[in-house]
Amino acid sequence: MFGLFLALTAATAAVRAPVIDKDATEGLSGLPVPRFVSLKSDKAFLRTGPGDRYPIEWVYVRKGLPVEIVREYGIWRQVRDIGGSIGWMNKQLISGNRTAVVTGTVRTMFGTPDVAGRAVWRIAPGTIVRVILCSDAWCRVDRGGKSGYVLRAQLWGVGATEAIG
Repeated sequence: MFGLFLALTAATAAVRAPVIDKDATEGLSGLPVPRFVSLKSDKAFLRTGPGDRYPIEWVYVRKGLPVEIVREYGIWRQVRDIGGSIGWMNKQLISGNRTAVVTGTVRTMFGTPDVAGRAVWRIAPGTIVRVILCSDAWCRVDRGGKSGYVLRAQLWGVGATEAIG
């Protein structure tokens, strides 16, 4: 009888064990996966697995850097950075604030969402900008009090068809 109880208890525990679904479109948090977020502090560890016992693979020292959450496991988020590195971060290290990195070459920020519009600023590649809104091919961004429109394709940290704002 005790053996049956033990077997049923073990089977129940196995059923309740968390499973990481690599094809999920919604994470354990109820938020969509994948999704972009940003680093909350100037120091964030990327680990090889979901827990403090796993080795640190990268140390990020750029607050606001966007990363893409690709999976969730408890308090851990598997993220991908702009260079393609994938690892795990504690959810306390990330924020829902939307940022993006300017890619390619020096880009032009326009006063209106139109390439024929007035250029208001030139942005160097690698610059982190705050994303205010995105629709269609354009995103309105801000950097150091200067705001304007940049082509979505020139930013990393926003989905190709994602509406923001």
